[in-house]
Amino acid sequence: MDNHQLSLIVPAFNEEKTIETVLNRIFHYLPDVHEVVVVDDASEDRTPEVCHEYADREPRVKLFRHKINIGKTAALQTGFAAVTGSIVVVQDADLEYDPREIPDLITPIKEGAADVCLGSRFLVRRAGRVLYYRHFLANKFLTFINNLLTDLNLTDVETGYKASRAEIAKNMIIESSGFGFEIEFVAKCKKIGARMYEVPISYYGRTYEEGKKVGLTDGFDALWYLVKFNVLTGSQQSFRKSFLEAWQSRGRSVAGAAAIRAGNL
Repeated sequence: MDNHQLSLIVPAFNEEKTIETVLNRIFHYLPDVHEVVVVDDASEDRTPEVCHEYADREPRVKLFRHKINIGKTAALQTGFAAVTGSIVVVQDADLEYDPREIPDLITPIKEGAADVCLGSRFLVRRAGRVLYYRHFLANKFLTFINNLLTDLNLTDVETGYKASRAEIAKNMIIESSGFGFEIEFVAKCKKIGARMYEVPISYYGRTYEEGKKVGLTDGFDALWYLVKFNVLTGSQQSFRKSFLEAWQSRGRSVAGAAAIRAGNL
């Protein structure tokens, strides 16, 4: 893919019904993908067996397995540490996000316009399943609070579909747990002045009966993370020191360099 190597991270927990379909779609729509890192978070079904069998046929699939279930954010940490490409995309294993839209998601980064690109479920999209109005309201509320704290104009802070320069994800000091990474990621990218884009995506949401895992407590956790990572955490606590120094010296972003020098507390 031009001069960029694309790495995908697929966190998975009890996704035996969908994981093979997701992998098939990835390699169909992204035949030149560099690697697909699947992180199984101690699934209790046949997810790891399905992935092992797939990896035997496709060497670009790399499987990591947690011994105990410690959440999506921990799975992403494992994945970020393992990727070797220059662009990294988070692809959920449950078919809520469509791999055919990854080329659109990474285009702003490939073209040099962005460091981070988020897939928004609320911009004009191709398709979206009609579900849970309370989730819609909660997301809108969290996005509103996020934008007040960051002075960004995001439409979907809780999106699970995100792409970034790999160096950003690999050097971020991740502190959240569960589903808290979405809030933390945006806040810490803002700390260094990373250029962020949004693109419209489709969203095929699941019901709880079909396996949806986000619950009420995750919403309360998100409020705490909004305060913690936007107000109480500075850039020096958000990324490894060597990365911050390199980011500043390359002049990736004037705003980012100023934020780093000031500590951005």
